[in-house]
Amino acid sequence: MADIVPFFAVPFAFSRHPDPAALNRELRDLFVAKSAEGAAYANPRPITLRNSTVFESRFDLFRWPDKPVQQLKEFCWHEMLNVLCEINRYDAAMRAQLLIYNDAWFHVTRRGGFFSLHNHPNASWSGVYCVDSGTSEADQRGGALTFVNPTLTSTMHVDAGNASLQGAFASGIRTLRMEPGQLVLFPSWVLHEVQPFEGDGERISVAFNCWFGLKDPR
Repeated sequence: MADIVPFFAVPFAFSRHPDPAALNRELRDLFVAKSAEGAAYANPRPITLRNSTVFESRFDLFRWPDKPVQQLKEFCWHEMLNVLCEINRYDAAMRAQLLIYNDAWFHVTRRGGFFSLHNHPNASWSGVYCVDSGTSEADQRGGALTFVNPTLTSTMHVDAGNASLQGAFASGIRTLRMEPGQLVLFPSWVLHEVQPFEGDGERISVAFNCWFGLKDPR
């Protein structure tokens, strides 16, 4: 039998904070309070289409000294470096050389809020961490994070030979209904969006973009 392999695969990584409840409570309180201050903490130059029920912060979040923010950054960077070293086959010496440059921000999304299709130029990896899904796990309504399949031409002709491809070979979008404490890491070039949130409360997330250098370039 022929070997079947995912020849043009896109790496995604999924992780969970080991004990997110207390951290997420502190992050939620901080972000709701800062969003209530409006322009002082808002992104001054929004680009991607969104509506007024989405608050997007400035992009300097991971430089804030607040303890819960720094705890979250430590978790995200630990997971990010693990992933990069695994898929690039970097050893411990190379890991120690890596420098992470980043933009990071939070969203507070209320009923009806959405974020349109976009990607993140000038970065190699991006991530989203869920602080609060805004509804109970059993009653998630909207607010899904969706990713567009980059193999757009794969559906130029659909018949019985490819209509039911599964797993890594499936076409169409991939949808994530993120849960508190969940982290997803993905290449920054992948197009993604957040569907309209129709739940109660606030859907709160942290997003970041990363690009990398070396402490001792060779």
